[in-house]
Amino acid sequence: MPYPQAIQNLIERISTLPGVGPKTAERYVFYLLRQTDEKLQDLATAISELKEKTTICHICGAIAETNPCSLCTDNKRHGEILCVVASTQDLLSIEATKQYDGQYFVLGGLINTINEIGPENINVDKLIKRLKNSAVKEIILALNFTLEGETTSLYLTKILKDNWKITRLARGLPAGSDLEYADELTLASALKYRNEISKNGSPSK
Repeated sequence: MPYPQAIQNLIERISTLPGVGPKTAERYVFYLLRQTDEKLQDLATAISELKEKTTICHICGAIAETNPCSLCTDNKRHGEILCVVASTQDLLSIEATKQYDGQYFVLGGLINTINEIGPENINVDKLIKRLKNSAVKEIILALNFTLEGETTSLYLTKILKDNWKITRLARGLPAGSDLEYADELTLASALKYRNEISKNGSPSK
């Protein structure tokens, strides 16, 4: 006997989430069926408010409650250092270390040639526009140590190195790692001991 259509519809929708297959989605749906109407309504409200009560900061590109966000309007943060990250999650991971008090910029993704994501598909043009006539002297490339992160870092270094000091997080982070999942101590150390990128694109000794 097939599932009722309402159950099947929800299984199909939940299985489109990252890392969730049909079997996991099925377990989620039957878990939800066991919840009270009040809990289901709370969940539905939280989902409906997800887009309604968030916005994109026009300065740094982070997902926030206000535009501009609280970090960009904080006058105590140093304007001479700009930390470039791939996502809002990475921004929050670095902010949680309490070792950085400069500005941020969110690329909104990484260059991925396999998936046909090029520089034009992420916020590279917006980054360059922000840097022009700014007080920024150092750009920290806080990108994942993955193929996509390395490709993006090399590209940004190539187009920015003649006008700004470019640094990268220290190699305390393992290759292939995502910043979002790094523990705060490791990330704080990588930030503190970041390396300057030389003119040829490799870390300076």
